[in-house]
Amino acid sequence: MAKIENLPPILDSTSEKPTQFDGKPRLYTAYTCPYAQRVWIAMNYKGLQDEIQLVPISLNDKPTWYKDVYPPAKVPALEHNNKVTGESLDLLKYLDTHFEGPKLFPDDPAKNEFAEEMMAYAGTFGGATVSYLKGGSEGDLVAALDKIEEALSKFDDGPFFLGQFSAVDIAFAPFVERFQPLLLELKNYHITSGRPKLATWIEELNKVDGYIQTKWDINELTSSFKKRVLGL
Repeated sequence: MAKIENLPPILDSTSEKPTQFDGKPRLYTAYTCPYAQRVWIAMNYKGLQDEIQLVPISLNDKPTWYKDVYPPAKVPALEHNNKVTGESLDLLKYLDTHFEGPKLFPDDPAKNEFAEEMMAYAGTFGGATVSYLKGGSEGDLVAALDKIEEALSKFDDGPFFLGQFSAVDIAFAPFVERFQPLLLELKNYHITSGRPKLATWIEELNKVDGYIQTKWDINELTSSFKKRVLGL
């Protein structure tokens, strides 16, 4: 679990608006949001904790001023170069092209092509899992997880999707983090059963500092997901 005392406090409807466009990049986030967690992981992995200010927003009691900062009023949103932009996968690319630090996207054309394919697939995987959790087809879930297992076998120079840790792992990590315990709790389904590559991926992911620094109380994460996504 993230050490709350080392992180900025969550801003709610009673909180004052931070100063905008003062030259300090800001990541508007929510500690329990999987989409926002993607960008938080990337920020940490690139070593930008001191360069980009983390501004956590309460999803249940959003500050009214947040709509002025980012009209869709969703997280994540990045304030940089006098503009505010959103969409988690787009922001992974933005961080990689506008900030220093370890690369999230490879130079190898074959790996880059596969990265685009798998990042596009992340939404399909999420949809199949949510559908099954809501009573839909188990077959679609199994097919999605099997595709991930197969994808993890494509490159043999490491345990991650592209061999080495990349934006693709970041795209999937927050969702697997929530889906694994939720599927076990609600459906008694073990996602790693018969999927050794996925089991190893989860194990190795939990050694990546940039990811570890974003881990929240799992009960709070699954409770938030059940309420906001599954309506439970």
